[in-house]
Amino acid sequence: MEKLVIIGAGVAGVNAATKLVDNGYPGELITIIDMGNDPYKRKPEEVMTGFMGAGGWSDGKLTYHTSIGGHMSKYCGEDKAMSLFSEVIENFKRFHPKPEAVQCSNPVAEPEFIKPYFGLRLFPVWHVGTDYLHEIGKNWYDYLCDKGVEFIWNTKVTDINFDEQIISIGAVDEIKYDRLIFGVGKSGIDFGKQLAEQYELPTESKPVQIGVRFEAPQKHFQKLIDISYDFKLYRKFEDKGVSLRSFCTNNNAAYVAVEETYGDHSYNGHAKKDEAYRNDMTNFGILMEIRGIDKPFDWSREAVKKLQIDGTGTYYSPSHRVPSKTSEGEYVKTEIVNSLDSLYDAIGDNAVYIEDFIEDMTKIFPTLGNDWGVYMPEVKYLSPEPLVDYNNLSLKTRPNVHFVGDALSARGITVSGAQGTYVAESILKVRKLDILDEVRSYK
Repeated sequence: MEKLVIIGAGVAGVNAATKLVDNGYPGELITIIDMGNDPYKRKPEEVMTGFMGAGGWSDGKLTYHTSIGGHMSKYCGEDKAMSLFSEVIENFKRFHPKPEAVQCSNPVAEPEFIKPYFGLRLFPVWHVGTDYLHEIGKNWYDYLCDKGVEFIWNTKVTDINFDEQIISIGAVDEIKYDRLIFGVGKSGIDFGKQLAEQYELPTESKPVQIGVRFEAPQKHFQKLIDISYDFKLYRKFEDKGVSLRSFCTNNNAAYVAVEETYGDHSYNGHAKKDEAYRNDMTNFGILMEIRGIDKPFDWSREAVKKLQIDGTGTYYSPSHRVPSKTSEGEYVKTEIVNSLDSLYDAIGDNAVYIEDFIEDMTKIFPTLGNDWGVYMPEVKYLSPEPLVDYNNLSLKTRPNVHFVGDALSARGITVSGAQGTYVAESILKVRKLDILDEVRSYK
């Protein structure tokens, strides 16, 4: 029987483990290693590491469409991808303290007032509720522990020897594995890049994804929110290799969150469901995808550094709105600047596209004016994606090593969970064949 090690207790790894133990795989043969805390010890502000990862701890919206969050369908086709998404959503309901509170919004018609300036992607979104995520995490964790899964917390993997199938943790400890799921989140992208270079893994370069987190009073966007809560405005400039989209929209009780990666700040957002947290604000990312940049990962890292002041991200508002408060009642950590000059310094003339995006929003939402602010930057670090076997997401040269989640350029909770589930299915098929071989041998 294979000893399985999962690096990363995020949504991908947790869904993989759940699929396995649900189908008879012995939990005692599964070990999950994570740099953060279990859900009982993990603090709300510990955004990047710990059980449920970044998205599963702070974002309660599960997109339900194959065009969002990565390209799951390229591995397994549209129908299978949607089936995997459904399994992820069902897991969130399964461990939800109030599963009846999980609702799906499914807008169908693009409003006329949007069309002259933007495209609008409309797709189903399951709303789990940020307020419930921590309880979901505890219930889910308890289930896996009861099934015998071993967790190793507050531990950083320092090296992986693919040849000897040995994982190094800390200064001296080692763990052997028969099969490995590499599910590190954003915090482990550098490590994944290091392994790709060390073992000369074939990779596919990814475009830059960088922008700002936009925030304004919700009243300005209400006519669109009434149609689509998690709206996705987008536009493309094919000849320039540039596209922009709004990303991860939060309303009603909407809060900006600081993410710290590689010692620098970037921004994201989340929404509470409890009316006690209502602040009548809206926030969303304005993310720009830029193709054709040499060494996009390094380029993004350098751009992020230019948007820091003493290691803290920056904030600009033309009307001098003050930065908002977090759900814990403290002002968002940021340094106020008086213009978007630093954005131009960081990403060059590409900043024009973001300015134009905001300018056109003021045309379709006429009350918006200058009543907004942007936190800089919001960034999605996409390291070169390793080429994998589409049947099981294993490395082309290492069939017992599977990449999932951010390590495979997933950009969302549903896609990450689906990748973990997909890998688990492939492991269960191998196990079934092994059992049949044992039966035949015995006969």
